[in-house]
Amino acid sequence: MNLFPEWRDTSQMLAPVNHFPATNDHYNLYPGFPIGPNKILSGYDVLATLLARERRVILDGYGGVFWENFRTQLNGSLLQLGVRAVWMNIENAFRPVEEIERLVADFLDSEDPLFGTLFTGEMQDFVDPELLRPLRPDPDADLSVLYGCGAALAEWDGLLVYIDVPKNEIQFRSRAGAICNLGCVELTDPKAMYKRFYFVDWVVLNRHKSRLLERLDLIVDEQHPNEPTFMAGNDLRWALTQMSRNYFRARPWFEPGPWGGQWIKRHIPQLPQDVPNYAWSFELITPENGLMLESDNRLLEVSFDCLMFQENEAVLGEAASRFGHIFPIRFDFLDSVDGGNLSVQCHPHPDYIRRHFGEGFTQDETYYILDCAPNAHVYLGFCDGVDPYLFRKTLEQSAANAVPINIERFVQAIPANKHDLFLIPHGTIHSSGVNNLVLEISATPYIFTFKMYDWMRLGLDGQPRPLNIQRAFENLNFERQGRRVQAELISKPYKLKGGQNWSLIHLPTHPDHFYDVHRFEFEDTVESTTDDACQVLNLVEGKSIILETQDGMRQRIHYAETFVVPAGARRYRLINEGQAIAKVVKAFVKHGAGGIAAR
Repeated sequence: MNLFPEWRDTSQMLAPVNHFPATNDHYNLYPGFPIGPNKILSGYDVLATLLARERRVILDGYGGVFWENFRTQLNGSLLQLGVRAVWMNIENAFRPVEEIERLVADFLDSEDPLFGTLFTGEMQDFVDPELLRPLRPDPDADLSVLYGCGAALAEWDGLLVYIDVPKNEIQFRSRAGAICNLGCVELTDPKAMYKRFYFVDWVVLNRHKSRLLERLDLIVDEQHPNEPTFMAGNDLRWALTQMSRNYFRARPWFEPGPWGGQWIKRHIPQLPQDVPNYAWSFELITPENGLMLESDNRLLEVSFDCLMFQENEAVLGEAASRFGHIFPIRFDFLDSVDGGNLSVQCHPHPDYIRRHFGEGFTQDETYYILDCAPNAHVYLGFCDGVDPYLFRKTLEQSAANAVPINIERFVQAIPANKHDLFLIPHGTIHSSGVNNLVLEISATPYIFTFKMYDWMRLGLDGQPRPLNIQRAFENLNFERQGRRVQAELISKPYKLKGGQNWSLIHLPTHPDHFYDVHRFEFEDTVESTTDDACQVLNLVEGKSIILETQDGMRQRIHYAETFVVPAGARRYRLINEGQAIAKVVKAFVKHGAGGIAAR
């Protein structure tokens, strides 16, 4: 069954329903966490056999689900079983579109195409109680089904099913014009839809999901609209507990960009090659990544949020009291190899991001150079004696008149070498130059980039990318110039400790960073404890390693793969499978780092 000619706008393949891991040593695109046999089922016919035993079913779920397709196919399977279902759509109880638009308007700055403020309301704010009250089960039906985002608000006594869809698929569907924002009926520009997703829809839907997780009976992964996979809620909750005490890998996804390079295409050849480049790999950007579970080679993906809603204390350890349900650290790749320079940019101060955008902590970053070509460099900090007035005037004239800038008049170009770590606390002007494969180790916020200069480029859509010169100058730190850049913004590694055939290297971060960075270097094996801190790791040199946890789980990690050992794992071992030395970077929250405002 085809939903419509084009229901997702991307060259990336759908994650498979059935995944048989390759025997080669390639980066694994679909890292399923093993949960044992007979846990994951698939297909509408099988789902219908479970629901046919019930009298009342609540189908709640996330924004972006193809609800009417799900209803049509499931109803067809129920009819084949002789079950007459009465279907009710929760959207019939939603407030009028105009009222919802007024509700969210204050959180979506109409003058800013990129940024808004995180929504502070709840799912029930979208629903009219007077319209919700009549949505009651039909006593004469074989089965009554209430479906749609927020269906559980009706408080039916029945089987609770939650339908999830990965956030990358939500974006692919929105770009194809296949879905609308929550409570909307008309399509808008995909960029405007994404802004609404980030600041409103995902915030309110996450709050709603967090309240349902402990009592849902079934979880459904709807990214394959014609063959959803599903599992019991008890099995999901058990699986999340196992993850929080052993390890996990988020499912990565990849995006082209106007400055993107060729390193990812060359080193991950199983990715689609019919794109001009890959600029980003979303290795661990937890507001958008999912976690894949595997049973009998069948996959089911749930949002990363589920793990944090249930197991944040086991995952984060000591840092849980400060970060709550937010995973604090982000890993992603920025690929400019045979590509272009990134935009010249900075990120907001902590108080600025709280006041203007509602985020609890800011976008402090580092650039770890995983690979680079000879003569590569990064732009970092101002040149000595820079004139802020002249710099701003030059930027504004460039933006107004499409005049190129010799950016090195103002910003330092610093040579980049493999395994360098560049420190980019808030307010620091920076950019990756061409021919770097950057492992960006950062705080979790990821969209708050104030671009000042973008090399006169257009986006992949052929339109100019927005600049944020005003916001940048409200946050730039002009004291980070000259010799201070070399002294304060380039990490100075040193050996922390070691033993026979292994070392632990400390790559100190800036005092403004709440996280720190270490690197294991080992020929055979190395053992470590979590010290009550979640550890985010990446194999930055070597063919592959084996991760062993204290509970006896083993997982092969390939070159450039990101993986997480949660605080609850307590102890783990890394085993080098290659002939040369292996190097593994790890990032973790510093003990005693400052708290945040909960999102």
